[in-house]
Amino acid sequence: MNYKKLGNTDLVVSTICLGTMTWGEQNTMEEGFEQMDYALDQDINFFDAAEMYPSPCRKETYGETEKIIGHWFSERKNRDKIILASKISGPGMDYIRGGGLQFSEKNISIAIENSLKRLKTDYIDLYQLHWPERKTNFFGRLGYEHREDSNEWNDFEKILIVLENFIKEGKIRYIGLSNETSWGLSKFLEVSKLKKLPKMMSVQNAYNLLCRTYEIGLAEISIREKSGLLAYSPLAGGFLTGKYRNKNSPENSRQKLFAEYYTRYSKPYAAEVIEKYFNISKKFDLNFTQMSIKFCEIQKFITSTIIGATTMEQLKTNIESVNVTLEKEVIKEINNIHLMHSNPCP
Repeated sequence: MNYKKLGNTDLVVSTICLGTMTWGEQNTMEEGFEQMDYALDQDINFFDAAEMYPSPCRKETYGETEKIIGHWFSERKNRDKIILASKISGPGMDYIRGGGLQFSEKNISIAIENSLKRLKTDYIDLYQLHWPERKTNFFGRLGYEHREDSNEWNDFEKILIVLENFIKEGKIRYIGLSNETSWGLSKFLEVSKLKKLPKMMSVQNAYNLLCRTYEIGLAEISIREKSGLLAYSPLAGGFLTGKYRNKNSPENSRQKLFAEYYTRYSKPYAAEVIEKYFNISKKFDLNFTQMSIKFCEIQKFITSTIIGATTMEQLKTNIESVNVTLEKEVIKEINNIHLMHSNPCP
């Protein structure tokens, strides 16, 4: 396994992070246990969760993923072996504290305390804001339109003060962002410096061969400010494994079960680009899945790449990517495709 420092903290995390969002929906508790046992055995020390998981997110399953992790901690007695990340949901989900603005002192307090209970732990290593409260572009949205009447959100300084109090109490250790823009990250960093408040140590955004928009503005900030990317969807929801090629839709796959929910990478014009990347993997005798993950892992602005799997075969393939080497010629051909077909699924 490979490792990097999380921001400028003393935490050293595996460059492969175990994603958990299928546990409680596509995966049972027993399967979640099996995945965690195997990941730890492979020297993965970094797990990522969220209060609203599993996904697709719905009221009936809210919090189930954290509960599964909590039961595992309780049974295995190994909390100290894992660097655990979780998230507070942003606004828009009525069944989560009414659905309004979520980053108030009251809502952050409720969210942290309830996550700790579900996770059966006294602390969360990295606590992240899942998406912004303000009206901005995230989850692949394009065409930003500024509205002067949409400037109501919790003040960044007040958010950091609330989170600092939980850090002082020992209930969270460090903080990060998710689905954030370059403006959002830079403002949080500015406030933390000016007011001597906790720093955002990471940003968890989508990054993969079909979506490299992070490179445009955020990559420089990540490197210069030591707030690295935790890259989610390195396989573009499974499309970069090749399993959906030629309009295939395997049984029990995410697209077979939840195609209407997961539309970001199913755009018709993406299929041609996926095929070009697939052909590169074949040309150089690489596993397509592993080539896709490894391309993310080697980026200097990335701290860790978050993998997710619904089967043990998938998990083993994903983790084995750490042992893959991408030669310069492979990277050159990948970048040539990107120049011709930049970000078909932003």
